[in-house]
Amino acid sequence: MIANAVIQIRLNERVIDVPKGLRLRNLHRERAPEADIAILNGFPTTEDVVLDDGDQVVFIQRGVVPGPEELEAMLVARHGPDVHDKLKRGQVGIAGCGGLGSTVAVALARSGVGRLVLVDFDVVEPSNLNRQQYFIEQIGLPKVEALAANLARINPYVVAVRHQMRLEMADVFRVFAGCDVVVECFDNPAAKADLALAMRKHLPTVPLVAASGLAGYGPATAIVSRRVLGNHFLVGDGVSAARPGLGLLAPRVAVAAGHQANIVLRLLLGAISPHEGG
Repeated sequence: MIANAVIQIRLNERVIDVPKGLRLRNLHRERAPEADIAILNGFPTTEDVVLDDGDQVVFIQRGVVPGPEELEAMLVARHGPDVHDKLKRGQVGIAGCGGLGSTVAVALARSGVGRLVLVDFDVVEPSNLNRQQYFIEQIGLPKVEALAANLARINPYVVAVRHQMRLEMADVFRVFAGCDVVVECFDNPAAKADLALAMRKHLPTVPLVAASGLAGYGPATAIVSRRVLGNHFLVGDGVSAARPGLGLLAPRVAVAAGHQANIVLRLLLGAISPHEGG
């Protein structure tokens, strides 16, 4: 072997130099002796192989949460540094933590959005579990607290600001000042309208991403995203209101929440302008 010959591999999403001819078992012993699992190029393995240039290795210790630097390196590797930095600096308000809001929050936390402002007055009920991102043992807990706990299990480095309250128009500026985007996730049509009016009055430059028309089990393709006025966006089919025999079900709620979360990411990343015609 040529003296000092090295290759580059990616170890837990960081590029490192290692000696040419290094075996996986030796890397395991030197770099992560406490790890239980070795993943080589996307597949778990127990074999001791010679590493090649460009190999990707992940060592995992069961039950141990990656540190902030390691988790950030993994997100950077998936997103690219520019995208990750913009999302990490993002602050998003979520008005209502039910089916839409809890699902939007999970999507944004997984994407690495740095700060989420959660607002809801309600507690987790058994009837919520058909579409909302909670667990049966959380029944009776305030939704903002239960959701923050679940987000911490996904990405413990996302800041979740909790407001257990019924949001009134006079509260909007105090609660959402500093947010880059606010997502409307209410069930009540009057509350939806009040928030839209309050945003125009108190935070006119902050985009609002609302939803309307997602009940039942109609075609998922009928749920669309569109800009409705200035910096306000609307997701849904516009007609499918909940009523007896046509309730809110997990698939269509998740589709709509995915649209909302995607608009948020596009706004944070500058893929769409918050201003009409921009």
